[in-house]
Amino acid sequence: MAQSTRATTTLEKAGVTFTLHAYDYDPGADSIGLAAAQALGVDAGQVFKTLMLLADGKPACVVAPSNGEVSMKKAAAALGAKAAAMMKADQAERLTGYKIGGISPFGQMRPVPTVIDETAILWDAIFLNGGQRGLQVHLPADEAVRVLGARFADIAA
Repeated sequence: MAQSTRATTTLEKAGVTFTLHAYDYDPGADSIGLAAAQALGVDAGQVFKTLMLLADGKPACVVAPSNGEVSMKKAAAALGAKAAAMMKADQAERLTGYKIGGISPFGQMRPVPTVIDETAILWDAIFLNGGQRGLQVHLPADEAVRVLGARFADIAA
């Protein structure tokens, strides 16, 4: 497994201190985030999933705990939109340049508005996809916000 991805390069260029955690990716898992948490031996609420949305038809990204659901209504409001819906997988892959199961909020092909669920602040550091299946980056949530130009919001269902 490559330990350098567009995501890790983006973090390095931004001067973020992070650690990499590789695990055996299971493409058949019901929840990639929950499988990652189990493989890493950490609380599922500390592993955040990256979801690509269309907010009023425009691309956006939400980052939420892997053990929770995202409220599309709350996500839309947090993004300043009237409505939000999940982006189709093939569209998300084209937009981000990553494969499903390996989509990172960092190093996407083009930046999009990003919201991180406010529960991220409950942890000293959170796990996010590192830009490839089976790779997580562990970093402080406020650093993720800084690098992404994101903001915290309540987006839980």
